[in-house]
Amino acid sequence: MTIEKRIVMSLKQVFDPEIPVNVYDLGLIYDISVDESKKAFIKMTLTSPNCPMADDLLQDVNDAVSTVPGVDDVAIELTFDPPWDKSRMSEEALFELGML
Repeated sequence: MTIEKRIVMSLKQVFDPEIPVNVYDLGLIYDISVDESKKAFIKMTLTSPNCPMADDLLQDVNDAVSTVPGVDDVAIELTFDPPWDKSRMSEEALFELGML
């Protein structure tokens, strides 16, 4: 299993505190990469720029990725371009929220 896949598995354990769906299936993770120095780069968004739980969610993502074997450091880029919308959600997340 690649390190990126292990990171995805770890991110699937992080849940948005306001929505009972993990951040990966919710479509909040835009990009995952790891460089040769074992630094993981996570590009992500939030469901809203005014999310009151933003700091907690970013810390949870950082903590989860930090526990992945082979990751020595984590950098998270928070972006709102493109803005999140429900089309980014997985079918599992849509089903879980009764949107399918």
